[in-house]
Amino acid sequence: MTEQEQSAGLLVADNALRQVWGRRHVLLAMCFLAMFIAYTDRVNISVASVAMREQLGWTQTVKGIVLSSFFIGYMLFMVASGWLATRLGGKRVLAISVAWWSVFTLLTPWAASVSIAALIAARIALGIGEAAVMPATYELFRRWVPKSERSRAVTRFLSGIPIGQIVGFLVTGWLTSRFGWPASFYLFGLIGFIWTALWVARVSNDPADDKYITTEELRLLQADTETQQAASGASLRKLLAKPPVWAIFVAHFCNNWGLYLLIAWLPSYFREAMGVSFANAGAYAAAPWLAAFAAGNGVAVLADKAIARGVSVVLIRKLIVGVGLLGFAGFLLLVREAHSPTSALFLVCAATGALGICWSGFAPNMLDIAPRHCAVLIGVSNTLATIPGVAGVAITGWLVDRTGTYSATFTLTAAVAILGALIYCIFGSAKHIE
Repeated sequence: MTEQEQSAGLLVADNALRQVWGRRHVLLAMCFLAMFIAYTDRVNISVASVAMREQLGWTQTVKGIVLSSFFIGYMLFMVASGWLATRLGGKRVLAISVAWWSVFTLLTPWAASVSIAALIAARIALGIGEAAVMPATYELFRRWVPKSERSRAVTRFLSGIPIGQIVGFLVTGWLTSRFGWPASFYLFGLIGFIWTALWVARVSNDPADDKYITTEELRLLQADTETQQAASGASLRKLLAKPPVWAIFVAHFCNNWGLYLLIAWLPSYFREAMGVSFANAGAYAAAPWLAAFAAGNGVAVLADKAIARGVSVVLIRKLIVGVGLLGFAGFLLLVREAHSPTSALFLVCAATGALGICWSGFAPNMLDIAPRHCAVLIGVSNTLATIPGVAGVAITGWLVDRTGTYSATFTLTAAVAILGALIYCIFGSAKHIE
């Protein structure tokens, strides 16, 4: 074979690879990793704080303040980051975001050695950085993800949440036991800088500026962009008055009520209510997140296939949210009757899987109805949906203290999920309203 023939063969192979693994898939993989890194950096202190409390002499109250301070920066900067992503571009904002929070991840051990105030400031700064992940990614998705792939793209991006939690908990526990609690902060902070370097070098903000994209892929993505540009330009204020927008906000809020309940209380539930040992409580708490990952991505594939075959987008979105939230409520109510760790684990996995299913319902819906303003709107939505991370978790603790069981909090969370399903199914829409 001549050198010219070899070059031609390599070119054909390269083009074939690009057909299978398009540039949009590279961007999606990097966005998944950004969410994955965000959650490892967010949850590692939950494990490390056990050793930090012993070494630094914290009270439980101080520990609680440190753990919750993250949400101050996270909630305050969410909408602002969406505004910045819309104007500066999702690539730039996400790069700054990951680099920013990686700095404060690395600085956490130093801040803890200085004072509680310094540590709280570092956690607030970490929250400010992570606030931009969803708005910046949505701004990129409106340019890079065709309509036929929205369910899969958004769900795969959000899959970084459960996988990041599992890896964050397991790796932090191992590093803390072997090298001390600062080790996980140094490792995860370094990973963030590696990601940032790859992101800046290999990803473009707009498909038209990507030198590696094929003509076929660019044509596919530009067709959706032209549709967005042809739509009427409803103002952000008008969009915030639309019932379908608030239906997404409500579904997101209700989904996160269940999500934060499970994040914060699963280990305690298995340990206290089911009598699982400390050694096994972590494994029991990790298994449901694998269920969420598998169920969410499986349903997302089916959703996009159904839409490609002509099934109404709004029907798919409402069906998924309805089945997901109502299924979550049903399984959570059944958990109250579980009498063994095995049966409880099965039901909790089913409930968490149902929450994962919801992701391909309400989460891509913002791109369906308002793509040009999706970064700001998802910022508003995620701000509201973070409230359960503060209020809902606190209410759960109060109910457990008052009743001595988890039954009441499971009932309340199920009621919230049922309400969310009803509101979304009544007011939800997939019609472009810009």
